[in-house]
Amino acid sequence: MKQVYSKENHQIPIDGVDPDALYVIKKLQSQGHTAYLVGGSVRDLLMGVEPKDYDVSTSARPEEIRGLFKNCYIIGRRFRLAHVRFGDKIIEVSTFRSGDPENEDLIVRDNEFGTPEEDALRRDFTINGLYYDPFTETVIDYVQGFEDAQKRFLRVIGTAHVRFKQDPVRMIRLVKFQARFQLNVCPHAHTALLDCRGEILKSSPARVLEELLRMLESGSSFSFFKQLSDVGLLQHLIPTLSAYCEYAEENVVFELLKIADSLHKKSSSRLDRCVLLSVIVYPIFERHIHILQKNGSYFHLGRIENEAYFIIEEVFAPFLEIPKRMVGTLAMILTSQYRLRPQANKPVRVKIPRIPDFQLAIDFLYLESHLRPTLKSVLEPWKKALKLR
Repeated sequence: MKQVYSKENHQIPIDGVDPDALYVIKKLQSQGHTAYLVGGSVRDLLMGVEPKDYDVSTSARPEEIRGLFKNCYIIGRRFRLAHVRFGDKIIEVSTFRSGDPENEDLIVRDNEFGTPEEDALRRDFTINGLYYDPFTETVIDYVQGFEDAQKRFLRVIGTAHVRFKQDPVRMIRLVKFQARFQLNVCPHAHTALLDCRGEILKSSPARVLEELLRMLESGSSFSFFKQLSDVGLLQHLIPTLSAYCEYAEENVVFELLKIADSLHKKSSSRLDRCVLLSVIVYPIFERHIHILQKNGSYFHLGRIENEAYFIIEEVFAPFLEIPKRMVGTLAMILTSQYRLRPQANKPVRVKIPRIPDFQLAIDFLYLESHLRPTLKSVLEPWKKALKLR
């Protein structure tokens, strides 16, 4: 049943909405199309959180959207979207979709257009199924998401078991929203996740990787990965990391994730994604090298680099596929830790090598120095050398 909430109910400040998103909606509406803010931006505005991005949903078809905006291009096959670019910012515009919320077949294409109500009913969680019309300043709710947002309650739209089988990435998103907003999860959704977690391997590896990377950048990465481990999703996605988290006497990965979250909240500058990926790989890599060198042998950097590529493959295979460029950078960061620190009582030669993005290796050393204070004295000469370069 459709419910409409006025500004007196929702208290969303219109001046808190991105002006480029307002421009897109206004132009669509001026051409006779229905257009609203939708999804995460509405959820965040209701919860008093500054949205990271703004999505628009409309009755206009992708080709019609492209015809209205010169700075627009169409992306996707499984789900065709319009991206309207404003400098480095993108406003994502989707056409209202329809779908059968009770068909548990895996969704491989999602381009059947529909009404605003049909579009809301096919979304994942009630708090993501809300629309906001900035020109009437009303929230439009077909799924009881407004009340759930007020109560900070995470509930699946429709039958949770069915919706997780349709799109298993929704299970990761459940953990994501729980970690980011400390929401109370519907017991039916939690049970369905435990029952359906093996379905996650039917997902697109690229989509799953993007969700993991976004959470590494979110400031809530520790809570997210801890909960992934607790509900058994990590065992399917990254079994090597799952085994480490289960059996390590000291879980350095979790400790580094806490530090990364703390640095995220303190600084306006963001750590590179490869530095953040190193957080979940380096402790495993360090243990691997330690075992190989337990007889006191010393490895040259070429051997260590080979082992870095081996561990990266072991950690992320068989499901996740890390882009080659990121693999190369990740291997450089891991290998460079054995250049930056004294090894086998040999003195460190503090000279910045001609390696692309070597700064990232120092960034990781900086992050780890918050866990191991003795590394701060190792870090300082490298920071000075970097400034003098």
